[in-house]
This record gives sequence, structure tokens and C-alpha cells, in this order.
Amino acid sequence: MEIKINGAEIAAYPAPDGFTVTTLDLDDGEASGRTTDGTMTRSRIAVKRQIQMSFSALPWKTTSALLQQVKDEYVNVTYPDPMTGKYETKSFYVGDRPALVALEDFDGTLWWSGVQFTLTEQ
Repeated sequence: MEIKINGAEIAAYPAPDGFTVTTLDLDDGEASGRTTDGTMTRSRIAVKRQIQMSFSALPWKTTSALLQQVKDEYVNVTYPDPMTGKYETKSFYVGDRPALVALEDFDGTLWWSGVQFTLTEQ
């Protein structure tokens, strides 16, 4: 699976351990809702993608490189899109980026476990 961030292979190559693409419908909040008889009326204004990635144990250097790749306000991500059936490149912003546990191995290398983040299409 090919995943690129701003044209470069994802730092945690070859791929994240968890990878979920969600297709989001965005509705106009004022024009969407339910009528008094419970019928839903909606005004879809856009269809966007959201990508969730998670990684198991990564060495500190790789964790840092990965988090550096998504540090900007917006990043261009190339990913396999399940709806279009091809690789797409879109502009995303990133949410919180927890790195849950740091462990040190026998040679003193720090490993970060539970690194994860969500990218939402701009």
C-alpha cells in the first residue's frame, strides 16, 4: 500500500498497522433537520474523507520523522481511496497525535507504542 505525505513516503514505511478511510457527508446545519412528523430533510454540502492511522512500536527516530511529516497546518496525502478505487491525493489537516507509551530496549533505544492520528480532508 502506498501512502505519501507531501510527496514523500510515509516515515513509518511500509504502512501503518491500522488504516481506516471514512467517507463523511457534511450537511448544512441550518437547512438539515427533522420535520414535525419526524421526516429527515438534509442539504448535503460536501463529501469529504477522514483517515485514521495507528502504529504499534516505532523507534524514537521513526516516531519523530512521522510526526514531523504531519506537523504543518495542512498536508497533502496520497492514499488508496475505497470509494474511487484508485490512489487519491487530497489536502488534510491533522488532529491530536498521541504517542502512548515509551519503552527502552536492552541497547537503550526508545520505542513509542500507540502512535495514532486522524487526518480530515480540508
